Amino acid sequence: MAHPQASQTCDVLIVGGGAAGIATAASLLRRRPGLDVVIVEPSERHYYQPGWTLVGAGVFTPERTMRETCRLIPTGARWIQDSVVDFAPEADQVRLSDGRRIGYRALVAAPGIKLDWDAIPGLSETLGRNGVTSNYRFDLAPYTWKLVQELKGGRALFTQPPMPIKCAGAPQKALYLSADHWQRTGALKNVDIEFHNAGAVLFGVKDYVPALMKYIERYGVDLRFNSRLTAIDGEARRATFAVTDADGAVSEVVRDFDMIHVCPPQTAPDFIRASPLAADSGWIDVDQATLHHNRLDNVFGLGDACSAPNAKTAAAARKQAPVVAENVISMLDGKALKAVYDGYGSCPLTVERGKIVLAEFGYGGKLLPSFPAWMLDGRQPTRRAWHLKAQALPEIYWVGMLKGREWLCAPDCVEPGVAPRTRAA
Repeated sequence: MAHPQASQTCDVLIVGGGAAGIATAASLLRRRPGLDVVIVEPSERHYYQPGWTLVGAGVFTPERTMRETCRLIPTGARWIQDSVVDFAPEADQVRLSDGRRIGYRALVAAPGIKLDWDAIPGLSETLGRNGVTSNYRFDLAPYTWKLVQELKGGRALFTQPPMPIKCAGAPQKALYLSADHWQRTGALKNVDIEFHNAGAVLFGVKDYVPALMKYIERYGVDLRFNSRLTAIDGEARRATFAVTDADGAVSEVVRDFDMIHVCPPQTAPDFIRASPLAADSGWIDVDQATLHHNRLDNVFGLGDACSAPNAKTAAAARKQAPVVAENVISMLDGKALKAVYDGYGSCPLTVERGKIVLAEFGYGGKLLPSFPAWMLDGRQPTRRAWHLKAQALPEIYWVGMLKGREWLCAPDCVEPGVAPRTRAA
């Protein structure tokens, strides 16, 4: 199939100007300042999404988590404020919503994840009112804090959908910080807390579960595993769940609530799932070590939309970006890809105001702590981890990660037994 000529071309086209996309652009340009890098991103605002948990607990203001995208585009990169609608990898092109075609030598796909609010009947129309909230949206996190402050008694529900989701600990973080506030104000004895988790375990890496269970017991949380939110009636303040028992039978359970914090189901973006980049799962089909596409020689993927089986967190993107930058340069130079990603992800679990269980792990649940245990044992709640999340990590994000400063995340390079595919410059 013949394709129209591209209206402009570049060395590296990055689809997505979120954490992964901007960090990759910055790392590329630090390695090769003259590289022609284009970022396609429609949003005028960029958000530090890990901060929304703290907005929902009254620790951060919403404004602290937002900056204008134009201020974050790395020097030397070009920003096209538009959306990609389809891919033509056989022609090394993408098509934008305005009809333009952009050509590239290398494509980096980092479009983020789709929060599928409409997958829960009744949810979209009641968000932000009737006691229905979510820290997964910038505009709703302040409503979470309002509800927590106002609730003096009743039933509070917290939900977690089937995996994968971005920041799998976030539903629990909302629960712990809310319960901590109710405990500090004397309201906890009058609040019934239920955690409805579509999965079968509290947290996917078992080393962190004992510390978390102590807080579940401390707050008197009713843990309900294999319980998936299927509908919400906001006006009636009722939530419906599909509950799977030990024999696999599914029953419907309806729970009244005074407050419910919802984590929505999540998928790869629609334009990715319908594209040649997608695996059968819908995620961008990449090698989990090099983040090189498994079928397309000059394509890479990272961040929440890629198929690598890591935790979908900002910390993962921080570690992935230098790997992709290193391997893109190698690919453009016709060399073997040597930078590898070990699956690192981090989930600072805010178990109370002032203490965090700092989960850091890689592929297969292998613990990958950034600090020695004598300095900070991530398996136990510590104040040091709280200061790391509340004070250090936002600065590491804004002035480190998004500027291409690879603090604690320089890529590991190996001599592969079999060199990955290369493409001549």
